[in-house]
Amino acid sequence: MKHRRRLTLMLLGLAVYAVIEFGPELLGRDRPVAGGGDGDAAVEQAFDSKQSGRVYEVAGVVDRELADDREGSRHQRFIVRLESGQTLLIAHNIDLARRVPLAVGDRVEIRGEYEWTERGGLLHWTHHDPRGRRPGGWIRHRGETYR
Repeated sequence: MKHRRRLTLMLLGLAVYAVIEFGPELLGRDRPVAGGGDGDAAVEQAFDSKQSGRVYEVAGVVDRELADDREGSRHQRFIVRLESGQTLLIAHNIDLARRVPLAVGDRVEIRGEYEWTERGGLLHWTHHDPRGRRPGGWIRHRGETYR
């Protein structure tokens, strides 16, 4: 009886953990974003302190389109200028998500993982994680969300 109760409590604990960790994604909702509210300010702070690996949501205007990265997984690449003036390289995996049909001057909203670089940083993981280990990213453009 004691062992059955322990097993039940362990399974209940694992279930609660799974709901907290993966529930929002399983239900089609996004997980909370590191850095919170103002994505521009949070990215600027991450840039200033050379931090990487946190998920942010930002909005900006496409400043430049770049050639696709075709080494390994293919990535659509473009530069976004945030309202603060900072630029970010966006690397959107087009083997896992649809290409975003954008042009210079288009406004986009992006959720992805920030990596520090000397030029302002980059956002990647702007798509779902097929293994479910990371928060899902996305790009919103003209009312459509690309995951």
